[in-house]
Amino acid sequence: MRTEEELQGVTRLGENKTAYPQDYDSSVLETFVNKHPDNEYVVHFECPEFTCLCPKTGQPDFATIKINYIPRIRMVESKSLKLYLFSFRNHGDFHEDSVNVIMKDLVALMDPKYLEVIGIFNPRGGISIYPFANYADPEHQDLKRERMLKFFESQK
Repeated sequence: MRTEEELQGVTRLGENKTAYPQDYDSSVLETFVNKHPDNEYVVHFECPEFTCLCPKTGQPDFATIKINYIPRIRMVESKSLKLYLFSFRNHGDFHEDSVNVIMKDLVALMDPKYLEVIGIFNPRGGISIYPFANYADPEHQDLKRERMLKFFESQK
């Protein structure tokens, strides 16, 4: 079981009344300590209800956002991640921008060994857009290239 000291900084989990951000807000993200930093393992998140707005028309865009990462010392707390992803709901950005912003925010937050974000956006105007962005520390550059190539191959 985690100690109170290990849970310092995890404030959103267990709140009686959750406040939902009305626009993009990376400050809602929280982390906790990885108890297994000597293990290489993958954490996978899926958010099937991601929405953002087209920056030109204001029309809503819907997507499933998939996040995979290999943690180092810090890990993202899932409720704070949910609130963060919800904060895009009234935010106007292109699909590619949203995926890259999510990747950069999570890298800055956690300093993971590897992280990737995939956006599977519903078609609008007859076109589907599936942006993929990834990051790797120096020891995981081969994985970064491999995952990028695999993503290209999967889209054929």
